[in-house]
Amino acid sequence: MEITRLHVGKRLSEVAIHNSTVYLAGQIAEDTGQDIVGQTREVLGHVDRLLTEAGSDKTCILMCQIFISDMANFPGMNEVWDEWVASGHTPPRATVEAKLANPACLVEICVTAALR
Repeated sequence: MEITRLHVGKRLSEVAIHNSTVYLAGQIAEDTGQDIVGQTREVLGHVDRLLTEAGSDKTCILMCQIFISDMANFPGMNEVWDEWVASGHTPPRATVEAKLANPACLVEICVTAALR
């Protein structure tokens, strides 16, 4: 049973790959001065980059969990999501309001995907 981990840190790995499945850690924006639209764009960019590095892409997403700090930001997050998600490949998704670890973060996205 082989597990490949990418960007391994003391507390977490950004990616784990096992049995042709890619698991991403929750992705957050580095520039927390942005509004929900900007933070969501940045986070989805991180998702794209990590999936590519792991040998996958957004058309292979099996499940997506989205945590937003305030449901008032739901429409802005969805605006960016709708532009980003691959037509015909919309994954199962859950979106919940949550108190995020860093109060400046407005959105955190966690993805599970199949390898290409």
